[in-house]
Amino acid sequence: MSRRTWSTAALAIVLFTVNPLLADDPTNKDATPSSEVLIKKLEETLTGAKLTGAYSVTGREDRAPKSEEYTITSATKLPEGDVWLIKARIKYGDKDTTIPMPLEIKWAGDTPIITLTNMAIPGLGTFTARVLIYDNRYAGTWQHGPAGGNLFGKIEKAKDEKSDAK
Repeated sequence: MSRRTWSTAALAIVLFTVNPLLADDPTNKDATPSSEVLIKKLEETLTGAKLTGAYSVTGREDRAPKSEEYTITSATKLPEGDVWLIKARIKYGDKDTTIPMPLEIKWAGDTPIITLTNMAIPGLGTFTARVLIYDNRYAGTWQHGPAGGNLFGKIEKAKDEKSDAK
């Protein structure tokens, strides 16, 4: 074997031996946190959060994105599977309603992805969406009947409306 082949083989052995050890190292900032830590962080991020952003409609790229706003009063992981109960105030077009929704959240490493497929939302219609949450931002795709598009925005803690009224 050539020197280059030996060095490549040695590097592969080191990587396969050391990488699993790094995953358990609490000082390794690249390691994915435990599922318990990720769940707690997502609950804290979404509970009492306001998502403000915009959505676009595929085929209408010549039009400016329209604003959207969601206020999540609570986000709780249910005991079974990947289902969460999200209680959200949805402002969409001329609609403004608060709805508790059981939604499936999948994980891509440390990134949660809210998924819904052909879900009927009372008063709004049937929707399919994939929305990822990362670093106080959200982005994704949506479908409502024949219309669909993209959405994106920021996540901030919602202001207490009672204190705003004083």
